[in-house]
Amino acid sequence: MRQFFLIFSIVCLITACDTAKKAASGDVNSSPLTGTKWRLTELDGKPVAEKINGKEPFLELQEVDKRYAASGGCNGIGGQFTLSKNGRIKFSQGMSTMMACENMEVETQLKNALIATDNYTINGNTLSLNKAGMAPLARFQAVNPSVAIDSNQHSQTAVYGKYFKNKNN
Repeated sequence: MRQFFLIFSIVCLITACDTAKKAASGDVNSSPLTGTKWRLTELDGKPVAEKINGKEPFLELQEVDKRYAASGGCNGIGGQFTLSKNGRIKFSQGMSTMMACENMEVETQLKNALIATDNYTINGNTLSLNKAGMAPLARFQAVNPSVAIDSNQHSQTAVYGKYFKNKNN
């Protein structure tokens, strides 16, 4: 009986420490970085409209192949990203469709923000892409935190349509 109480106490202590760590880091009730569709809400401290050229500006990151898909409301933007310790992230230049739209300003700023980003933070359902200790370059809101991206379906294909096909097809 004494051993049971000792083991039970250790398990409770470990669980309590892990919960305290998550609460301190802001991870409790946060959307995951990958597998979440993030709607662009702010660029360089300025709010972004929910629709640009009739489309929702967004960012999606896939865990499986470390690819990202984004849009500033006109073209599909995509490439690869790398994650490191302590919230470090780096986006590659990637590819983009080449449509001309009425409003291209948000798209240009989003591309520049992605390339300049070197770290991220998630607070609840808000993702911030940052450079060093400066103000966030871009902020995003989780669109539907409970729905994850299907790992077998490449969002690149969904974003780019028939323009970019998966090499396996």
